[in-house]
Amino acid sequence: MSKIAIIYSTTDGQTKKITEILRTDLSNCHVVELFPVSSACDLNLTNFDKVVLGASIRYGKHKSEVFKFLKKQRNMLEEKETYFFSVNVVARKPEKNRPTTNPYVKKFLEKTSWKPNYTEVFAGKVNYPEYNFLDRNIIRLIMHITNGPTDITRSHEFTDWKRVKKFGALISGED
Repeated sequence: MSKIAIIYSTTDGQTKKITEILRTDLSNCHVVELFPVSSACDLNLTNFDKVVLGASIRYGKHKSEVFKFLKKQRNMLEEKETYFFSVNVVARKPEKNRPTTNPYVKKFLEKTSWKPNYTEVFAGKVNYPEYNFLDRNIIRLIMHITNGPTDITRSHEFTDWKRVKKFGALISGED
């Protein structure tokens, strides 16, 4: 039985939803604790066997708090079994839904030079009804340009939950 820390950075809640699914699945055989990245910079990671970091993209970037966490916890992370996943809507496209083909994952790993043991990318969610006027219209324009959904009256979820479950099995050691 491993002790696992799942740390997340979310913009609209989809990354947190993914981490909650992972926690539920992993809790059957492991001790799992969930932390927002904003409170994880000073977290004592020595108490954990594995560390999972999930981070969302908004307007092409991961939040600065993710980089601060990595900078502060870098040495400890290098001593642990680590997992990273990014959540972004670009991953809805088959040619960009793998860590090796997703531009945001590639850029993130290059920028941080962090080498997690395992990396994954999940397509996120466009939740037009929840966005403010400016975000709704900017995201709608981006979706129009990239041939995505532009119906602002509803949400468009792209997350492949089977892949999330498979990633959980990998973290658990079942895969």
